[in-house]
Amino acid sequence: MADTPQLVMDERIKQISPMRRALIRPELGGIVGTVAVFVFFGLFAFDSGMFNSQGIMNWSVVSAQFMIIAVGACLLMIAGEFDLSVGSMIGFAGMMIAIFGVTLGWPMWIAILVTFALCVSIGALNGFIVVRTGLPSFIVTLAFLFILRGFTIFLPQTIERKTIIGGIREAAEGDWLANLFGGTIGKGLFTWMGEAGMIATFERGTRAGEPVVDGIPMLIVWALGLVAVGHVLLTRTRFGNWIFAAGGDAEAARNSGVPVNRVKITMFMFTAFCATVFAACQVMEFGSAGADRGLLKEFEAIIAVVIGGALLTGGYGSVIGAALGALIFGVVQQGLFFAGVESSLFRVFLGVILLFAVILNTYIRRIITGER
Repeated sequence: MADTPQLVMDERIKQISPMRRALIRPELGGIVGTVAVFVFFGLFAFDSGMFNSQGIMNWSVVSAQFMIIAVGACLLMIAGEFDLSVGSMIGFAGMMIAIFGVTLGWPMWIAILVTFALCVSIGALNGFIVVRTGLPSFIVTLAFLFILRGFTIFLPQTIERKTIIGGIREAAEGDWLANLFGGTIGKGLFTWMGEAGMIATFERGTRAGEPVVDGIPMLIVWALGLVAVGHVLLTRTRFGNWIFAAGGDAEAARNSGVPVNRVKITMFMFTAFCATVFAACQVMEFGSAGADRGLLKEFEAIIAVVIGGALLTGGYGSVIGAALGALIFGVVQQGLFFAGVESSLFRVFLGVILLFAVILNTYIRRIITGER
């Protein structure tokens, strides 16, 4: 009698358990970390003012700073590349806005637009060198880290004989484009909330009766906007599929008709754009540009993305996860202050959480690929 043929389950219709499906979600680490951080500070810093209107605004602003650069870093890492020049790009962009708008006296909107064009072009150059030479992006962008930081120090010293240029807030007064980076929205709503007793108001001084928080800074608006755009781009468009394909297996993607080089260069440009947004918001907030701005921001962005579930090997990740990683950073950095803990321990936290995130992501990669 002939053997009865065995039915083989097709991998494409293989049932995946809910637990396994949850484990392979890139946002898992970010969700767990966010819940853990809020529970921890809810227990140990609840009465410190961390969760009143001013406290929430403090850690929201810090989180938004991380979030802006994490979005660009996330998409680039999913495409299989790194950009270590992000921090230097922040300092360089802020200095260029100051030189163009204050030293040279250009209208601030022109200074901002020219700076964006210059920085995005540098991002394109980063990407072009990587895809044309085949050199690791780690090496290429490490070189630009030093190049941009060097120019950020050299240019103001040569022109102004100093490394900090002030007067930006005065030069930007009344400028339509500057307000998109340094203004606030919702002032009327917050005034009404203050009058209704929903949020705290000043009790004395010239601002007595005014709400402690008088609006949402544009920094937060930019952060939420970039997260939304990045998420839709990655999950709802053909270009998003190309990003995953370019980072997962570049050669197979090319054979399938994906313009891998164009995708990678575009992601380098977008990363530079995000860094310039951060810089523009920063100089409008402080009213000055400094040569030391943006130090270590490239590593903080990468850590936020890794916490958010992106694999260092590319081809896997989530913008929402990266945003949650940035939120964790902001809450912890401010939470340590409110809890009365030594602020230097924030760096210890970064190292520990990075280690655990990499271990978790390695485990997830093995689940996905079936490796042992």
